[in-house]
Amino acid sequence: MKQIIIIALLFLGIESIKAQERRRLKDSISIFFDDIKTASKKNIRLWNKDLYGPMMIVNPKTREIFANESDTANTLKLNGGIYSGALPARINIANTAINWNGKRWAMIMLPLPEQKQNRINLLAHESFHRIQPSLGFTLNNTENNHLDQKNGRIYLRLELEALKKAIQARSRGDQQQYLTDALTFRKYRHALYSNSAETENSLELNEGIAEFTGVIVSGRNKAQTKAFFLNGIDDFFKNPTFVRSFAYHTVPVYGYLLYRKNSDWNKKVTAKTDLTDVFINEFAINIPANLETKIDEISNRYNGAAIIDEETVREEKTKALIAEYKALFIDRPHFEIKFEKMNVSFDPRNIVPIDNKGTVYPTIRVTDLWGVLTVEKGALMSPNWDRISISNPVAIDGKKISGDGWKLDLADGYSVSKDEATGNYRIVKNK
Repeated sequence: MKQIIIIALLFLGIESIKAQERRRLKDSISIFFDDIKTASKKNIRLWNKDLYGPMMIVNPKTREIFANESDTANTLKLNGGIYSGALPARINIANTAINWNGKRWAMIMLPLPEQKQNRINLLAHESFHRIQPSLGFTLNNTENNHLDQKNGRIYLRLELEALKKAIQARSRGDQQQYLTDALTFRKYRHALYSNSAETENSLELNEGIAEFTGVIVSGRNKAQTKAFFLNGIDDFFKNPTFVRSFAYHTVPVYGYLLYRKNSDWNKKVTAKTDLTDVFINEFAINIPANLETKIDEISNRYNGAAIIDEETVREEKTKALIAEYKALFIDRPHFEIKFEKMNVSFDPRNIVPIDNKGTVYPTIRVTDLWGVLTVEKGALMSPNWDRISISNPVAIDGKKISGDGWKLDLADGYSVSKDEATGNYRIVKNK
């Protein structure tokens, strides 16, 4: 009897602790909403629009929503000043903007950054994505696979090294020289890869402008902003790939330095703006006619020899990794899944372009009419995003299918079929 009482008391104690933690979380989130609301009002001239609006903070483990207002379907219920509910399984959780239950929301995943300015930066970034369509920007994250190639990486790294010096420059003359070098590396990179200027610009208009917005709204002082940029670029260099995340570190630096000269520059940006041209013109940069000669002259100002050596070693390792992925998802029998009405979430920092065959996403979650696919050990996305390939199943239990590093929860009306001639699997819509 004593044991039963002790167990019951322990259970009640644990539940009490959980309830206290949840109350503290809701109190913190209420403060977070107030912080971004205040920062948005203070910076309303940035876009002549209020960034603050429908916002949900989501626990990725429980899918619980904490929102600053209700949805039009009244799914979210007010509790202690916060609207809460559960995010449906069909919706992927990510730092993004989504249309759900009659409203357009900024969605941010828990946990949020502990440092206040970093937290406001993130909330403002995603809030910009929420209002982005009303500003005339298309939400387009174009692939930049050339930035996973040796020379693409080298000249992006050199551009960012020059930007680091521009941030720290003690005179306008020095800063002008560093910005000239940065944009020279950029123009040379664009000359090496056809269409790269357009694809980079597309991502920079989307994620770069959003992050610039976050930086301005964050409330950091000059010294804090400098440290944020320097630490951010150094951390970025540690990412396995640059193809989907470089824009978080280029446009914010150029944009911030330009904002100090002209606080209205961003208001002229449209979906058709060439940001490289904007920065060259606004900073009055003279790009040298002979780019190749110039970059040979200036590269060692920015640790060029060491960067080239590092990227040469990486290139050899990447070739071996690509060969493994090709064998797994192309050459050998595999499971190819066509999309019908898909939605995806993934980590943009670790993807691996595979020549013209597509891109491997080590971790990705896909929802579609056929169900939910969760991948933790890699999947090959086709170049035009109409299908995804994974390794063949190792277990099929009704609607639950799984393989090495992935699981698939099939929706009703769908089944899995094997092509005996090729050994490949596919999803079939039942008639």
